[in-house]
Amino acid sequence: MRVIAGEAGGIVLAAPRGTATRPTTDKVKGAIFGMLGEDGGAGRVLDLFAGSGGLGIEALSRGASSCDFVDRMPDAVAAIAANLTKARLGDAARVIRGDAHKFLDTVREPYDLILCDPPYGWAAIGDLLERLARPQVSRDGTVLVIETGRRDPQVVAPPRLAVDRIRTHGDTVVTILRACSPGSDLDRK
Repeated sequence: MRVIAGEAGGIVLAAPRGTATRPTTDKVKGAIFGMLGEDGGAGRVLDLFAGSGGLGIEALSRGASSCDFVDRMPDAVAAIAANLTKARLGDAARVIRGDAHKFLDTVREPYDLILCDPPYGWAAIGDLLERLARPQVSRDGTVLVIETGRRDPQVVAPPRLAVDRIRTHGDTVVTILRACSPGSDLDRK
């Protein structure tokens, strides 16, 4: 697992110990950032269920101004901190150990890019999407990337979010959504 492009390109990242996390493979990460294009390195980024921090670090390496990494597992938080130090991107990052839902309840400034890789088969994805759709978390134009398992139900966009693209890569389904106000040009895409 490595940083694919940008100022930290080529740096090998460490995964948290154990089997509690499932880091995004380089192939899937490359596909995600290929689909995102310029949106992959823009503005404020949130990496939820961050694991090793690979997705958020990729965004920082590509030019994002900042990234908040959220994970509840102590080994994941330690791996993220170590990876940020190795990639020399720690100054633009904040690592939070905590529950994704509780963290989203504290957000008061919307993100430009939200990367979310919950455990496959996770039953609370609908509630998570509702929280991500809140205007204090995402503004019109915010791009959201949701990774789910191939056997998981398809992501259903709540009001304020519109599905942009869905791609399957092996066992991973990547759904890209955009936040938009009802009736806006983004909503009509």
